[in-house]
Amino acid sequence: MTSEHLRDPKVVRNILFMLFGLPGVAFASWVSRTPMVRDNLGASTAEMGIIIFGLAAGSILGLLSTSHIIARTGARFVILGSTLLILVGFVIVSIGAAISSGTVVFGGLAIFGCGYGAAEVALNVEGAAVERRLNKTLLPAFHGSFSAGTFAGAAIGSGAAAANIPIAVHFGALAVLIAAATVYFYRLLPKDTGKEIVDDSAGSKSLILQQLAVWKERRVLFLGIIVLGMAFAEGSANDWLPLTMVDGYHVDSLTGSYIYGLFVGAMTIGRFTGGYILDKFGRVPVLRGSAILGGIGILLVIYGQHYIVATMGVLLWGLGASLGFPVGLSAAGDEPRGAAARVGAVATAGYLAFLVGPPGLGLLGEHVGLLKAMIAVLIGVVIAGCLSYIAKPMKSKGTKG
Repeated sequence: MTSEHLRDPKVVRNILFMLFGLPGVAFASWVSRTPMVRDNLGASTAEMGIIIFGLAAGSILGLLSTSHIIARTGARFVILGSTLLILVGFVIVSIGAAISSGTVVFGGLAIFGCGYGAAEVALNVEGAAVERRLNKTLLPAFHGSFSAGTFAGAAIGSGAAAANIPIAVHFGALAVLIAAATVYFYRLLPKDTGKEIVDDSAGSKSLILQQLAVWKERRVLFLGIIVLGMAFAEGSANDWLPLTMVDGYHVDSLTGSYIYGLFVGAMTIGRFTGGYILDKFGRVPVLRGSAILGGIGILLVIYGQHYIVATMGVLLWGLGASLGFPVGLSAAGDEPRGAAARVGAVATAGYLAFLVGPPGLGLLGEHVGLLKAMIAVLIGVVIAGCLSYIAKPMKSKGTKG
């Protein structure tokens, strides 16, 4: 009997709620201090864009490499290792800001991003395994914990900035707390989740080919497209919604920030209530309903003609976009064997949308305006809704499709 069967799944569930929140705390803490980092570096907007690219590059590397490592070692080992990378990167960023070195900050962000991407895959593999054992939808709520973590991180970062606490002190203290929590709780996780029985005589090259082969599976490909479309809707709002409201409806920047806060609040509510709704109605109807809600919301933002109507659209947009990413990952983890590779593939599609989609939207908005550029987001949501049938559970005992 493996250690996965020796762990109480309810205990693992509770631990995962906390572990999903920690990367959110770290990420939002970094974002909240970017103005001070920029000032310390004396960097221009373009130079900061290059420095921040280190985070994107590291995230993609972590996402692409992690499923292979999980198949060898199990998700628990990767959760611990990825947290270590996040914290090392976190500390290096603070050192780079203190010595005014953009190169050091870039390197720290790359390490941070690698750990962040790896943690996303490992935590979702572990979360999908707990869902199977408890026969209950949990990944949306886990992702809700990540959102709650970002709220906490933003609050801590804003408070640290208001109190003029040095970045090195802020990041260092947070790193110690996150490390202590992770080291204490990770040992209670099962050792073997996501671990595959590997024929070592075939060599690691054979395993890598097996991990890449999931991209040829029709179900994984379509799940990736669903997640890509819904993650594009989420990421575009995160990057462009305040500016879209300011430019499109001529509200002031503070009002734009408040409206974005409504979007984040709707996302968080959608994720924490999503498990109940999914268990009651099933993945396919909920994904279709989410796409309809999100599509109507985006239409109201684009064509609402008044900021109050557009704000109502923002709420629908947030609710509609909240479940696509976690439900896609949950569906990718239906089959235990190969779950790490499938979850990693689908997560990579989502993060490509987060990282590449919003900049592309900015280029499009430069030519047609941000409001009209959101039509591209609408198209992605419609495609995701049309493909939602593919998310029907592979094993439907006790669950609805």
